[in-house]
Amino acid sequence: MSAATGMEGPRIVIAGGGLAGLSLALALKKALGDGIGVVMCDPALRRDPHGDKRSYAIAAAARRMLTALGTWDQIADKAQPILDMVITDSRLQDPVRPTFLTFAGEVDGHEPFAHMITAGDLTAALLEACRENGVDLRPEGVKGFAVQGAHTEIALANGESLPASLLVAADGARSRLREQAGIGWISWPYNQSGIVATIAHERDHEGRAVEHFLPSGPFAILPLKPELQADGNLRHRSSIVWTERADNVPALLDSAPDDLLVELERRFGLQLGKIAFETRPQAFPLSFGVARSFVGERLALLGDAAHVIHPIAGQGLNLGLHDAAALAEIITDALRLGMDPGAADVLDQYERARRADITAMGLMTDGLNRLFSNDVLPVRLIRDLGLGLVDRMPGLKRFFIREAAGLRADEAPRLLRGEAL
Repeated sequence: MSAATGMEGPRIVIAGGGLAGLSLALALKKALGDGIGVVMCDPALRRDPHGDKRSYAIAAAARRMLTALGTWDQIADKAQPILDMVITDSRLQDPVRPTFLTFAGEVDGHEPFAHMITAGDLTAALLEACRENGVDLRPEGVKGFAVQGAHTEIALANGESLPASLLVAADGARSRLREQAGIGWISWPYNQSGIVATIAHERDHEGRAVEHFLPSGPFAILPLKPELQADGNLRHRSSIVWTERADNVPALLDSAPDDLLVELERRFGLQLGKIAFETRPQAFPLSFGVARSFVGERLALLGDAAHVIHPIAGQGLNLGLHDAAALAEIITDALRLGMDPGAADVLDQYERARRADITAMGLMTDGLNRLFSNDVLPVRLIRDLGLGLVDRMPGLKRFFIREAAGLRADEAPRLLRGEAL
C-alpha cells in the first residue's frame, strides 16, 4: 500500500451508475480481476433497477460487447430483435404514408442489426455481473475531486475521501465533474422534446421498426418482446419515441388520457390495431452537446457527460457503450504494460479514439433532424427522391445498416468485435 495515496494498486472510480458506467466497470474487472480496484458511486444504486421502463435499441456491436462480458445470455430471452425497418415521410394530415425506404434487419451471418430491451432488465443484469466480479458498488454521490500528483482525491457525499488513479465522470449531460474540471461544453437546443412511452397493441409487430418523418420531428415505433399474460395470451408491445415541438408538449401531456390517445393514434396509425398506453408518457428536452475535451487531469468523460445527440438514429446509448469499450481497452492495455492508467499520455489515447466517431455521429444526426423536421416542399421532394434512390441501391443499404449496427471499422475496440480484453 502506498503511504501517499492509501491505495493497494491502481483504483478507478466511476461516478455514475448508468449503462455505460456499469459496462466499463464490468469490462475492467473481467479483464484485470484483482489487479485493479473498481469503485462505482451513485445514489441511484439504492433503487430497484427494474423500475426503469425505458427501452433502448442495442446495436449489434454493443450486443457483441455484452456477449463478451458474459451478460447477454442472461437477458437474451427478454430482448426483441429488430427484423426489418420501414421509413416513411409525410404530413400528419396525409391520408396515406408512402414507404420510401425499407431495410432488412440482418447483418453478418443473419445477425439482427439491433435488439430492443428495457433499461431495467439490462441494468439489473449488469449490476449482478458487477457484484459477482468484485466491483465495489457504493450508493453515494461524488461531490468533487482534487488532483494530487500521482492520484486524485475524490470526495464522496457521505464525507469519505477516496484516492484513485483515475476518475471517470459518467454523471450525465449536466455533469458537475466536467464543470469542476473546467472542460467546456458546446451545445444548442433543438426546440423539440422526445416523448417516450410503452404502447400495448392488438396485433403482432413481427419485429418491424417504423420511423415516420413528420414536420414536427420523427415518430419511431420500436418493437418490444411480447409478454405472456395470466390468461395465456400474448400482450403485444412497442416503444415509441415521439419527437414534438417543445411548445406543443405541455398541452399534449396535460390533456385528458383519451385525447392524448387520439393524438397518438394519428401518428401511430392503425396497422397494429387497437392501441393503449402501457406506461405513462414522459417528455425530455432534446439538444446537441459535446465536450471540448473528453479528458482532463486524471479524469475521463463517459457517455452523456461527453456527448448528447438527437435520438433520430437511436445511437445515444450505443455511443456511450462504445466509449466504455474504448476506455476499458486503453486502461487494460496500459496496466498490462505497467503504465499509470490516469497519466496524460494514456488518456490522450481515449480522446483520439473517440473524437472522430462522436463528431461524425453528432453531425449526422443533427443534419438528419434538420433535413426531415420541416415541411418545406422543395426540401421534401429532394429528400424523398434521395430515400427512393437509396431504396434501389442494395450496396448502399448494406452500408447504412452496418453503420446502424455499429460495425463500421476493423479498428473498433475489441469488445465491440465480441473479443475479450
